[in-house]
Amino acid sequence: MLNPLIEKAYSVLNGKELDKKLAMELLELKGEDILDLVSLANKVKNKYSKTPHVCSIMNAKSGKCSENCKYCAQSVHYQTELETYPLVSVETILKDAKKVYENGVRSFGIVTSGWGYTKRDGEFESILEAVDTIYREFPDMKVCASLGILSEDTARALAEHKIVHYNINLQVNPERYQTLIADSHTVEMRMDTVRLLKKYGIKACTGGIFGVGESMEDRIEMAYALKELNVDVVPLNILIPIPGTPLENQPLVPVDEAAKIFSLFRLILPDKTIKFAAGRETRMKDFQALLMLSGVNGMLTGGYLTTRGRSTDEDKLFLKELENFC
Repeated sequence: MLNPLIEKAYSVLNGKELDKKLAMELLELKGEDILDLVSLANKVKNKYSKTPHVCSIMNAKSGKCSENCKYCAQSVHYQTELETYPLVSVETILKDAKKVYENGVRSFGIVTSGWGYTKRDGEFESILEAVDTIYREFPDMKVCASLGILSEDTARALAEHKIVHYNINLQVNPERYQTLIADSHTVEMRMDTVRLLKKYGIKACTGGIFGVGESMEDRIEMAYALKELNVDVVPLNILIPIPGTPLENQPLVPVDEAAKIFSLFRLILPDKTIKFAAGRETRMKDFQALLMLSGVNGMLTGGYLTTRGRSTDEDKLFLKELENFC
């Protein structure tokens, strides 16, 4: 017999929005009720999309970032063992894109460390050149980017060069951003960038990270903030504590908590692409399939910016097996 709270939540399958009060109440579910919530989330996901969104990214400029995001190995404020290097060449970016393409992935993201690009300087122009080069070589590739804070001028330029998705995360409940994530910039700058992306027709890939000291209620608040911004893709990351960062000793997110919050994100954002990114293999390990059935319909494959991932071939087999449950 279903928990009465879950019975109420089934209204999402009929097109009704999940009330925030009910979402907060669902946080209290335990044991077998969590599996019923997972089942509902999977049903809602299947209503809107059964085709998984798969993408790969490259770290085109690593480290020496001026910002002090507490989870990040690329911040100049922390002593980590991360390899640092300036923006790589157009040829290097094309080489990585070719590898992704040959592995059958058609969504490729160029990622750089740093505060962002509000002027069309030499680096930014090199990135635009790389984008154009990829499209000439692989016309059916979807080129994406994650370059930090943008201005109207640079957002417009990315749209003109056919960037499909742009990743810039809220990370946490906006009200907690400057205490949990960084005080070197504001979350409003990130939200303004999302609005510029939407203005110029670029799909906003905007989500967050769990395990940085936030509460379960904070996670719900972030989901509703993303809903209000009407983002298109929601990458969800689970913190992998990195030695040398302020969060190196942060407790790991329990699997049951992850299953609940992933499921609730699907119920709150029923028609969006929800993508499981960092932590899928390294943190969830044997439970990653459970999380992928908790309303997720996207994944990052082939590794992340500063942590290892799983090979594209392994993920293809993994997705094939999951088809039997979807």
